[in-house]
Amino acid sequence: MLPRIARIYHATQNTYRGLIHAVRSETALQEECAALGVAVPVGLLLAPSAAWYVAMVGVLLLVISVELLNTALEKLADHITPEWNEEIGIIKDIGSAAVFCALLLAILVWGAALALRLGLL
Repeated sequence: MLPRIARIYHATQNTYRGLIHAVRSETALQEECAALGVAVPVGLLLAPSAAWYVAMVGVLLLVISVELLNTALEKLADHITPEWNEEIGIIKDIGSAAVFCALLLAILVWGAALALRLGLL
């Protein structure tokens, strides 16, 4: 049991280091984390139900997760070849498109929750 706890502890340390580094170095992550900080209390007032609240906060966590993966992809690409490369540029654009899709989903979820709250749906 002790080795399992040690593994979880070390994995948590790695997660914390990665998150702190990404938030300190990436403006988009700073903005998304700030949005999450505002959304958590606002969502309590806006959510039509507890399940909606979980979905609303969950979709923002999904956006942050996709942004973290995109950031990791970009940092790896920059490590492999620091100079501009057309093919790597396309890969970075695809990662950015994934973030955009997650953001659209967040807008849809929050918009639907607001529409329900206002009696429009």
